[in-house]
Amino acid sequence: MKVLVVSDSHGDVENMCRAVEREQPRMLLHLGDGWRDAELLAERYPDLPIEKVAGNCDFRAGEPAVRVIMIAGKRIMLCHGHTLGVKTNLSMLLREAIERKADAALFGHTHEPFVDIRAGVVMLNPGSVGNYRRPTYGTLSFEDGKCLPATYILK
Repeated sequence: MKVLVVSDSHGDVENMCRAVEREQPRMLLHLGDGWRDAELLAERYPDLPIEKVAGNCDFRAGEPAVRVIMIAGKRIMLCHGHTLGVKTNLSMLLREAIERKADAALFGHTHEPFVDIRAGVVMLNPGSVGNYRRPTYGTLSFEDGKCLPATYILK
């Protein structure tokens, strides 16, 4: 099963559509700074399940900053990252993921793609799909009980 992970679309729905067409995912996760973009994408792809969290530019005070969802038997933590200091370092993010017993911690905010495994937690930042110079996105593939992350440049 493949899941498309995007963040920081900042109004660029077309880049998200291009990523959906390229990857043909079974689900999409939007990690903030594009709440409305995710809603518009849902209108274009009504059969594509979309989960999202709000970013610092979304002004969605009533929405949680961090969510944990289940995908293929794995606990996936979604956040934008601005409330966990991801531009400084990833220690708060990792601590939050461990406390929530997450198998993966997905975040945005920095606009820089990042993939790592720390303390057994898969960490993925898809970068910025809305970056007009170098748009990026990520995927999570669930195969044989494993959660495999990757990032890509959208050309």
